[in-house]
Amino acid sequence: MTALFALATSLLWGLADFGGGLLTRRTPALTVVVVSQSIAVVVLGAVVVATGGWSEAGPQLWFAVAAGLVGPVAMLAFYKALALGPMGVVSPLGSIGVAVPVGVGLMLGERPGLLQFTGILVAVAGVCLAGGPQFRGAPVQRQAIVLTLLAAFGFGAVMALIAEASTTLTGLFLALFVQRVTNVAAGGLALLVSVRRGAPALPADGFPWRTLPAFAFVGLADVAANGTYSIAAQHGPVTVAAVLASLYPVVTAAAARGFLRERLRAVQAAGAGLALVGTVLLASG
Repeated sequence: MTALFALATSLLWGLADFGGGLLTRRTPALTVVVVSQSIAVVVLGAVVVATGGWSEAGPQLWFAVAAGLVGPVAMLAFYKALALGPMGVVSPLGSIGVAVPVGVGLMLGERPGLLQFTGILVAVAGVCLAGGPQFRGAPVQRQAIVLTLLAAFGFGAVMALIAEASTTLTGLFLALFVQRVTNVAAGGLALLVSVRRGAPALPADGFPWRTLPAFAFVGLADVAANGTYSIAAQHGPVTVAAVLASLYPVVTAAAARGFLRERLRAVQAAGAGLALVGTVLLASG
């Protein structure tokens, strides 16, 4: 179950990152974050009411609040990085954030077996190579790398926090709702400050209503990924769940190849293969 839900997390995060990266090429990143997460809040609110999730309220929800504060910063940095550089280069660097939940798991006493430890090393190496990151070039490329590293740490922190925010399915719905409300509040405040400083909140031709389904997909896929990761982390070792969930850059790179015709270099193809080998080792261990 851990492997299944963690791999589902990778698929959802990878597609959400691809969609978010596309949207930020025409719409300011803060607006993408606020709008997509607002849609998720509405859907999650309805789910919480329907399932009676309010009964699960407790001190553990502070983990969700913390995740909600860190999340917008990470998403904003990542979407800006995706808009600046090729998705196939930026996205794999974001996987470095897996060090945060893996470190937490090790601190809590988890000790993966030899096969799983080998799988972790192979999978992380494969994900990093899958983007064929380039550290030389124009200042824009260096800025994209800095933003991606900031986002990576934030994503890793969110993974560690949301895994501690609930122990039941209905509690998970409530935790995700609280996280997204905090996301919208923090992101909305940042957007207000940005607008007051003169930055545009919308494209020159107004809000792109035709892309509203894309906003909804990004927001709902992201929140679903948080949910599947939480389930994966609760049913198995965090070290394994975190690494498998961090394979999402391979999905983003594949989507960029399929839809944007971004060409994969030999090192990227080799990295994707290594990521697959690491996944098999983790799942079998």
